Amino acid sequence: MAKNKLKRFAEMKSWNNVFEPTLDPNPQDVFPLKGKWRTDYFKNDNPIVLELGCGKGEYTVGLAKHYPNKNFIGVDIKGSRMFVGAKEALDENLPNVAFLRTKVDFIEQYFLENEVDEIWLTFSDPQPEKPKKRLSSRPFIERYQRILKNGGLVHLKTDSDLLFESTEEQINEHKYEVLELTWDLYKSIPADLDPTIRDILHIKTHYEQLFTAKGSVIKYCSFRIH
Repeated sequence: MAKNKLKRFAEMKSWNNVFEPTLDPNPQDVFPLKGKWRTDYFKNDNPIVLELGCGKGEYTVGLAKHYPNKNFIGVDIKGSRMFVGAKEALDENLPNVAFLRTKVDFIEQYFLENEVDEIWLTFSDPQPEKPKKRLSSRPFIERYQRILKNGGLVHLKTDSDLLFESTEEQINEHKYEVLELTWDLYKSIPADLDPTIRDILHIKTHYEQLFTAKGSVIKYCSFRIH
């Protein structure tokens, strides 16, 4: 297993869609693409969407296929998982996909104020013992506020009752603007929902497939933070 990881790490270093800055960045260091993702990497002026804690990148790649006129960046600390999505994006020649290997804690190091349009949180760790480490907790929302455009969207998809309940409490406490909120996603998708949105909500990550196979109910919400 260790040899396989090392092989993947070595292979990814040659890929132009994967960025692996230092895992413990100095706040004084300036990441070369910060504020320049559109001009210097994607070569367009399309919206930027982040998947934070992207794992194998199923949502990053799946969204990119549905929305060729948006740019998608998967962020995760686990390079061996990221390898899967990054390779698929290369094999399918998807120009609107990139991957950034770092902790979400340092997300402000890599994106400028107002540079991001949307954020996806897909099956994040519910952090039962560390509520402030949940990716929908106030400390992380404050990070997102600094890089999101005004009115930028945050999507959360999870099997965890704990994380979803905590997120709903945060939404109510801080008066975020809710667009959608359901405790049973696949039971409550409206029949007249836009087909593209329906397809997106049906994209299933590796973890979601494991959870649903065990009978877990999937929750989803989207909200704006101003």
